[in-house]
Amino acid sequence: MSGVNASTATATTATAEGPGGGHRRPFQDGAGASHTGRFAPSPTGPLHTGSVLAALGSWLDARHHGGRWLVRMEDLDTARVVPGAADAILRTLEALGLEWDGPVDYQSRGQDAYLSALLRLRERGLTFPCSCSRRELAQADTGYPGTCRSGPQRPGPCAERFRVQAGELCVDDRIQGRRRWDLAQLGDVVVRRRDGVFAYQLAVTVDDARQGITHVVRGADLLDSTPWQVELQRALGLPRPQYAHLPVVVDPDGAKLAKSLHALPADLSRPGATLLQVLTLLRQNPPPELAALSPEHILAWAVPKWNPSAIHGLTTLPAPAPKLLA
Repeated sequence: MSGVNASTATATTATAEGPGGGHRRPFQDGAGASHTGRFAPSPTGPLHTGSVLAALGSWLDARHHGGRWLVRMEDLDTARVVPGAADAILRTLEALGLEWDGPVDYQSRGQDAYLSALLRLRERGLTFPCSCSRRELAQADTGYPGTCRSGPQRPGPCAERFRVQAGELCVDDRIQGRRRWDLAQLGDVVVRRRDGVFAYQLAVTVDDARQGITHVVRGADLLDSTPWQVELQRALGLPRPQYAHLPVVVDPDGAKLAKSLHALPADLSRPGATLLQVLTLLRQNPPPELAALSPEHILAWAVPKWNPSAIHGLTTLPAPAPKLLA
């Protein structure tokens, strides 16, 4: 695809300085090329049990297959970015022994690649301006009813949407099994917001291709984003990675931990205990004697024993009791 190439990747990728700079693994082009995973947090706060689970699951999956594991900060929505959060995330990964390969990538530096992809979609007539408000869309029975497909309904700033073709999309998820979506029911997805910010669905699609991601391991809260990303991959001529969606950690009320008062930061004073807690959540059955070992020794045990089938079909997991997180 034009605009998503090696030169663009080099220009929009930055080496982490300060936290994380001394703990990443040397990057080797071609090493583990058949399996490249990634962890892509939004730097809006510290990592908690749910986000550590996503990081550890994707790291174990990559390392179990002898592959690379990249870190990408999804910081496009600058209004939500918390100063210092990216460095705090890297410090947490370091404390847990989750070394990454090569430089840390920042979405905010990938504007040229996203614009190139958007222009490619426009040239093919696959996008259209949309003036619909969130209030209007909240009343729709589908993800997007196609209101502005023939043109915006009012003057003023517009979002830009990707035209989703009608039909059924099927994806074989390595953890959730075979999933099917009615694309017409999902509707056309925003690829650029009315404030000019590139939307998540376009950015993550371009980034995964640009970084050579072959295996996406992430939370099940993003499962329903998959069909939009697959359709964007198809439209842009990009490869489709394999997907595996980990169960999301939820509080006693069933809310995602990231939006809950139970979402306490990961305890960096006891990184081994944090790893054992998350391995237990992932049903990897770590033996209690690992508690006395360092994160490196715990991970050395976990990598060859990684068994995603233990969580097959699970979309949620109950959060540990708050007293265990203290």
